[in-house]
Amino acid sequence: MAFELPPSSAKRLDDLYKRLQDDVERFVGYPCTAEIDYRELFRFLEFPINNVGDPYKDGTLKLHTHDFEREVIDWFGRLLQAPENSFWGYVTNGGTEGNLYGLYLARELFPSGMTYYSEDTHYSVAKNLRVLNMQNIMINSQPSGELDYEDLRETIKINRHIPPIIFANIGTTMREGIDRIDRIREILDELAIPGFYIHCDAALAGMTLPFIDGAPEFDFSERVDSISISGHKFIGSPIPCGLVLADRNNVQRIARSIEYVGTLDTTITGSRNAFSPLILWYAIQRWGYDGFKERVASCLENAEYAVKKFLENGVEAWKNPHAITVVFPRPSDEIIERWQIAVQEEIGHLLVMPHVTRELIDEFVADYLNHPDTSSSAADS
Repeated sequence: MAFELPPSSAKRLDDLYKRLQDDVERFVGYPCTAEIDYRELFRFLEFPINNVGDPYKDGTLKLHTHDFEREVIDWFGRLLQAPENSFWGYVTNGGTEGNLYGLYLARELFPSGMTYYSEDTHYSVAKNLRVLNMQNIMINSQPSGELDYEDLRETIKINRHIPPIIFANIGTTMREGIDRIDRIREILDELAIPGFYIHCDAALAGMTLPFIDGAPEFDFSERVDSISISGHKFIGSPIPCGLVLADRNNVQRIARSIEYVGTLDTTITGSRNAFSPLILWYAIQRWGYDGFKERVASCLENAEYAVKKFLENGVEAWKNPHAITVVFPRPSDEIIERWQIAVQEEIGHLLVMPHVTRELIDEFVADYLNHPDTSSSAADS
């Protein structure tokens, strides 16, 4: 017999659904794609699926989606030019876990290493460094959000006796600034650093830059050690997720055989979400390389349109090259609330994701102009 909620509880769910329907119509301030449809996968929610353990070694628990997870990782491996049979990865709960994993491998490789990250790095990274008890130094950023290479050079030079662990941002949180891997490697080569580790946080731009001709390279062809990408950002997912790719040799250093589940313990968590790999696999099947390339091109064009629209109305908006993040002066609290705008000190930003149309941009800009920021905090900044 099917369970029926009491009327009051059913109404709560209906009210929540209506609120989410309303709020998603003005969802432009965060890097998540709202244009999603995974109804074909709903039937798999009938099963207690669990991707415990290493995705490349099936264990005794048969209710898993490891085979689909492997296809997802292999697709991203090709996208990011990882050498065949020498890389490894898994589907994570999101960018924070992917970054934690990259730093974990770096710490195991260089227990006494020093981690360098810019002041524009995502807030979770400082937390990850505390969890892992890793030495670290914050490096200055340029106005674009990109790393200050001269500060990095001089700081590494002072600490050249300590193996450097570079946490590179491939698209910073507020400005989508890109730390150039080629510039970082030049510094390491110039200082004749014998051993180092480079991790790339490519949460958003990891799914845009590979599809843009002439964009800065950050993949395994640049000899990085690990890369983290979010799945719920540009790809789009109702469940936060992501993936991390790393050098297989480094992963083998931390692998442990677990008899209980009949597989290897190579990931951060034990039990892992087995539904997220299906979401990413489905999105890859739906869009493919050419489809994602078209979506990225459309978002870039719409981001340029948004900058132009702001400038035509006297608002000093801008964006970095190859970016879909449009930066503008901090809006009023009313606009922040209505349009779910992320802000930092004197700026806010618009994320031109696949669901953000030119009509929505027009509506946002008009509302922004009609509600100037008159708060004391803005006046003081």
